[in-house]
Amino acid sequence: MNLFLREYLNILKLEKNLSDNTIISYKNDLTAFISFIKSDFNIEDPEKISYNHISSFFKLLFELGLSGSSAARYLSSLKGFFNYMFHNNYITRNPVDKIETPKRKKNLPEVLTIPEMESVLSRPDTKNKLGLRDKALLEIMYACGLRVSEVLNLKISNLYFKEEIIRVFGKGSKERLVPIGRSAVSWVMKYLADSRPLLLKRPISENYIFLNNRGKKLSRMGIWKITDRYFKEAEIKRDVHPHTFRHSFATHLIEGGADLRAVQEMLGHADISTTQIYTHIDRDYIKQVHKDFHPRG
Repeated sequence: MNLFLREYLNILKLEKNLSDNTIISYKNDLTAFISFIKSDFNIEDPEKISYNHISSFFKLLFELGLSGSSAARYLSSLKGFFNYMFHNNYITRNPVDKIETPKRKKNLPEVLTIPEMESVLSRPDTKNKLGLRDKALLEIMYACGLRVSEVLNLKISNLYFKEEIIRVFGKGSKERLVPIGRSAVSWVMKYLADSRPLLLKRPISENYIFLNNRGKKLSRMGIWKITDRYFKEAEIKRDVHPHTFRHSFATHLIEGGADLRAVQEMLGHADISTTQIYTHIDRDYIKQVHKDFHPRG
């Protein structure tokens, strides 16, 4: 199928005269789809792809938090590709014929663009202890796609910066290892060295990473207030919440061409045990996906 993809992209470039950015977008979308079809259904022959396979692909995109507009773009990419193969007799039926434009789920928070996210991340004043804490907090939420509860309960013992991973306890105390980019590592280390000691109040601080002004671990409301402040300073007018960092993390990876199942592992959606982290999808592979496709990897 990759052979057909290369041929199709060449046609777009040479005959359709599309821009490089548009062609890269098509390539990323279609590469993600081909990888999904191969890994989940072991299909490499486009003739074997059915309506149900494509529906499963879009179901996973929504599970990972992709917006309706992004899913619609994926559908446009798939329609163009399969129409090309059908009209050139590479396939005898077109599996996207009956696929309707995906609709955005109402309960999904907004996803920020990469420039919008950069703007939010640049807002904290890192010259004071709380601003530095906030910077480290926002960086790690975006770098790792963490839920609010997960970032609240992060402990210093959960950081493995030499290996470029952190250990996260998600829903139901399920444990996973998540890659962390260099930018987040740098800011968290600076916070731990310069700011956290000023907030620390033994024994109430325990081993928690992110502390409030009273030395206790940050509360859920505390994170909501912090994120809300910087969204407003960055003039983000849409309906945004702390979970927006998690959905933006997933969307930016996927739209950059990252493997969907690797992103699913990072988010902790898959039902996996600690040992399966090493067997289901190789840890080094997940780290490489993060490094290759995360904007701040």
